[in-house]
Amino acid sequence: MRELFELNRCWKPNNMLFCKGLELSCDMRTSRVQIETGCMDLANCNVDASFEHSQFEIISRVRDMWAEARSEANRTTDQTKWDGDLKPMDAEQLRECGHKMVDFIADYYKDIENFPVLSQVQPGYLRELLPDSAPVHPESLQDVLDDVQSKILPGVTHWQSPEFFAYFPSNSSVAGFLGEMLSAAINMVGFSWITSPAATELEMIVLDWLAKSLKLPDEFLSSGQGGGVIQGTASEAVLVVLLAARDKALRRVGKDTIGKLVAYSSDQTHSALQKACKIGGIHAENCRVLKTDSSTDYALSPESLSEAISRDIASGLIPFFMCATVGTTSSTTVDPLPALGKISSVSFLAESSNGLWFHIDAAYAGSACICPEFRHYIDGVEEANSFNMNAHKWFLTNFDCSALWVKDRSALIQSLSTNPEFLKNKASQGNSVVDYKDWQIPLGRRFRSLKLWMVLRLYGLENLQAYIRNHIELARKFEELVKLDSRFEVAAPRRFSLVCFRLLPNPNNEEFGNELNHELLEAVNSTGKLFISHTVLSNKYVLRFAVGAPLTEERHVVAAWKTLQETASDLLRNS
Repeated sequence: MRELFELNRCWKPNNMLFCKGLELSCDMRTSRVQIETGCMDLANCNVDASFEHSQFEIISRVRDMWAEARSEANRTTDQTKWDGDLKPMDAEQLRECGHKMVDFIADYYKDIENFPVLSQVQPGYLRELLPDSAPVHPESLQDVLDDVQSKILPGVTHWQSPEFFAYFPSNSSVAGFLGEMLSAAINMVGFSWITSPAATELEMIVLDWLAKSLKLPDEFLSSGQGGGVIQGTASEAVLVVLLAARDKALRRVGKDTIGKLVAYSSDQTHSALQKACKIGGIHAENCRVLKTDSSTDYALSPESLSEAISRDIASGLIPFFMCATVGTTSSTTVDPLPALGKISSVSFLAESSNGLWFHIDAAYAGSACICPEFRHYIDGVEEANSFNMNAHKWFLTNFDCSALWVKDRSALIQSLSTNPEFLKNKASQGNSVVDYKDWQIPLGRRFRSLKLWMVLRLYGLENLQAYIRNHIELARKFEELVKLDSRFEVAAPRRFSLVCFRLLPNPNNEEFGNELNHELLEAVNSTGKLFISHTVLSNKYVLRFAVGAPLTEERHVVAAWKTLQETASDLLRNS
């Protein structure tokens, strides 16, 4: 009897120990033994009356088996604890849950116009709705989605809403979404070529494609000494090129002269440059922020740059970096690239030169330059050392995907490369491949080129050009509506899909203009019907209306303008 028991025992993943020969099983969860139709409690050895006396002979052995099985259960807990729950990875569970999630997301986009564009919650709202600690036991996907619907979405400002006109867009698209899904599925960490050759090589290819669509100089292609790399944001892009420029200058003039390095920009340049200078050790007093005004439509004057450089050289300082912008955040002005480039590129390698690293930030407007009629805005890029545009802004590529090109990749690599023993490999040591870890701040990186590749393939340049042109046309129509209402004025020339405008105060109360426009902004945003933002130009508080969401149509622009007019009427009536 005992021999037969030992020969037939087996462990099953449902926590049951079976002995076919004895028709016996041990339930690890209830600590009970089932023998034929009877059962006994292992703890108390109580046996139902249906057992015959001979069956008591196996109780001792069952106790031994219980202890052994219990030990095995402990060893296999990591596997068996997932039974009936969501597993770390399971193809069929992924299929089932993925369908539910896609349905949820599709319904969100279908109903997105029903949400207030700007979240109306108060700070700290969510802490009152969620538990103080994480759940001990797993919860269902449906419960989580219900909480997203009732607790998370009310606290979301809906960037993909067709009534979102506040900041430069953060485009989402079907193609971009599919690429993001595929990237998440592969989930590699492609810091070097060997970690996923396809990730590195696709990034090189797809950025060459995009460079060619922008008609960038051949020096920016991967076939030469330069090439492209996907950064997370334009802030990261300007940081890495500033570090490369800094180190290149210090190799020429000595590392102890860092306190003399000077960086130049205009007062319309994105604040990311100021942060980059802080990180890069450039002294705050050596960050030249040159003033602009309406006489140049807030573009940087070449004369202003040239004069600043001359003064700094005369003071014994060392100019090393210049950032120009195509499509500034406040008003989408375009700096005069050809003239600025000529000033920056004077004898860059000469010991006594005032040559600067010339970086072009086209984070927003760069996308428009795939259209032939807008390509002239980046004329002068030939003089640049680096060029950046955000595909995740206005190019239907889900965040994050910031494309950076450099003419000299070695400058980045010399500044950012590390080579620990555990990362060494034949391909890298042989200098036969690109390792993008040496082109960026972090080590790890996602497979971001997949989504840009899918956007370019599934839409094609023709449709992408039409998409951008449509937004620019919608902005033009909004601008015309503003001009038709004498109570408003256009505050800066419109070049792309941003309109800067303001409500005029009563003639005898001009000083009230800034407060009036601030009140208008707060009032229309509080309605939830649209979301706009502001800037300050020539000391005037100006409203920004940026068209760029994928779902925005003419009816949304017209409705937004109607809300603005009605709200303005109420404010002027009460002012």
